[in-house]
Amino acid sequence: MKVLFIGGTGIISSACSRVAVEAGLQLFHLRRGKTGRPLPLGIKLLEGDIRDPASARAALGSQTFDVVVDFVAFSPEHIAFDLDLFRDRTGQYVFISSASAYQTPPRSLPVTESTPLDNPFWEYSRNKIACEEALLAAYRRDRFPFTVVRPSHTYDRTLLPCHGGYTVVHRMRAGKPVVVHGDGTSLWTLTHHEDFARAFVGLLGNDRAIGDTFHITSDEWLSWNQIHSLVAKAAGATAKLVHLPSEIIAKHDREWGDSLLGDKAHSMIFDNSKVKRLIPGWEAEIPFSRGAGEIMAYYDADPTRQVVDPAFDATMDKLVEVARRLG
Repeated sequence: MKVLFIGGTGIISSACSRVAVEAGLQLFHLRRGKTGRPLPLGIKLLEGDIRDPASARAALGSQTFDVVVDFVAFSPEHIAFDLDLFRDRTGQYVFISSASAYQTPPRSLPVTESTPLDNPFWEYSRNKIACEEALLAAYRRDRFPFTVVRPSHTYDRTLLPCHGGYTVVHRMRAGKPVVVHGDGTSLWTLTHHEDFARAFVGLLGNDRAIGDTFHITSDEWLSWNQIHSLVAKAAGATAKLVHLPSEIIAKHDREWGDSLLGDKAHSMIFDNSKVKRLIPGWEAEIPFSRGAGEIMAYYDADPTRQVVDPAFDATMDKLVEVARRLG
């Protein structure tokens, strides 16, 4: 099976690339050049920029593919170009959407693929919804063979799940408190990219996936207090947690606030029955306790990765003081 990944070197796509090659797929990457992430041998690089139409067309030439996966489409304009470029080039087009597109806050849990798409808080999510709508319209109009996959919070060893990244670990190791939104008890789902990739590759070239949508997540549900405590344990530290409402955090840090109010402030757990019916035997196998250990081993292996953001550290100090005054 001849498969094209647009992108292919990110947190999710790097694992998908490795699993695809191991599965015997003939894998091509359309990307701008070198990457810092290790990738398996055998991937054929088509050097081009998908955001530059002339560059992308020149890189692809007259090639066709059994499957095309776009990991880097974020707006309806990106989808419009892909529809024009791949309409007669592929038997399946896979769009990587986001589980943050689901109704926020959800009216019922667990979330299924039939949960409405509605996120009034986060523009990123609204753009993903618009992308999905454009693909569905193309399917109804022209039978364009799309599949939508909605990852939730998917990580690898390079990605700490806490906003602020290594700065949060630095504070834990220094014995300083860290802020957690709400009371820390809302439930969240963290998915290791290797678990995601094993299910994802099973959807490629799968006729039953055409015209349909799937999320792929872990079945492990953790509170944000537990997530921070597992990170602290892996870092050999103690988590001193201070809690603040997401709305107050948003007043002091807009970026953090948008990601909370539009996504992480609400419990989000998922029913993976649908993808499991298409991929018999698949289960997410890697708990975050193991993932946290991989993350800290990565950061501790090279001190240059231990980047502390002074501005965010100062914001965290300010928020800790706000929480102290609120009692």
